[in-house]
Amino acid sequence: MKLKPLGRPWDHDVALAAVMTVLAFTPTLAAAGADMGDLPVRPADAWAVALTLAQTLPLAVRTRWPAVCLAVAGTAFALHQALSYPNTFGSIGLYLALYAAGAHQERFRRGLGALATGGYVALAVALHRLGSPERPLDFLAYYSILVVFWMAGTGMRRRRSDEAERRRLTAKEATADERARIARELHDVVTHHVTAMVVQAEAAQYLLPAAPDRAGESLSAIGGTGRRALAELRHLLGVLEATGEAVPADRAPTLGKISDLVERARLSGQPVELTEEGVRRPRGVDVELAAYRVVQEALTNAIKYAAGRRTAVLVGYGDAHIEIEVTTDGSAGAAPPEPDLSGGRGLGGLRERVRMLDGDLVAGARPDGGFRVRALIPSRPVQE
Repeated sequence: MKLKPLGRPWDHDVALAAVMTVLAFTPTLAAAGADMGDLPVRPADAWAVALTLAQTLPLAVRTRWPAVCLAVAGTAFALHQALSYPNTFGSIGLYLALYAAGAHQERFRRGLGALATGGYVALAVALHRLGSPERPLDFLAYYSILVVFWMAGTGMRRRRSDEAERRRLTAKEATADERARIARELHDVVTHHVTAMVVQAEAAQYLLPAAPDRAGESLSAIGGTGRRALAELRHLLGVLEATGEAVPADRAPTLGKISDLVERARLSGQPVELTEEGVRRPRGVDVELAAYRVVQEALTNAIKYAAGRRTAVLVGYGDAHIEIEVTTDGSAGAAPPEPDLSGGRGLGGLRERVRMLDGDLVAGARPDGGFRVRALIPSRPVQE
């Protein structure tokens, strides 16, 4: 079933104007209105009806043209008071017009407020000359009531402005976070595959004179690595297109593809051992992708900084978490550079990704040489 959209502000204003007009001519409410001058009441006539309508009907444009609404309703109110027609519920239209002007008037707000104040002063002087028994303090008290309605509209306008600014800042922050996430994804994809291709190309260069057959294997591995890099980049670009269509989950790297990472590292000449403990079950996409990226980045660093040294990958599947540990052998004093985990990309970006999942990632040199990356990612298996 398709839901109908809510009415526009124009429709609400027209409905309000219609209701106020009906109430202004309802006998039980007709006399419930403002009386500023307390002058002798003259009988109602056609002009009284017209002035009453002029105080209610302009509410139909109070959102679209608040200044026009206030000008018409205010003038009609002033004439109605000066001519001393019977009280009318339609005089409430002035309060609503003042609120609308405070809430919706965008330009010349101070000028409109000054004109409204000047009009009120002129009305007070006219009523005094016509013999009104009200004192100046009485007129000032009534003016303060009108100011309250104006300020209430102004407060609503400010709240709407603050809410719009809050939404803008939230959207800006979300955009920045998304850009950082995409930058991390690009770094993980490109760095891993390009590093492997560089190592394979260098190996082929040395093997070509002495062992052409093995050099051919390295060149084939380079081609395979390049194709996989293009496939992952196409997947990432598909996400960037923002077409509104869901990207198939089987195209995203997952825990089940860690063995492919290990095999590609072996083809690059890195001796890697993979050990899996526990029962691997489907996890959330964000958890599986984070675990995959941890192994990928650790193997990339091993190929880059400890080429040819034994590397062990341990993945433990628990009921409430996934534990990953990647260690690379090395002699003391020959450990790779200490990574910057304070931010950015690489291991620093992975640490932030894991922290967003309430996990933790530590990396550093081992006491006996070599390097270790360890991550603990909380997660519960996805129920079938």
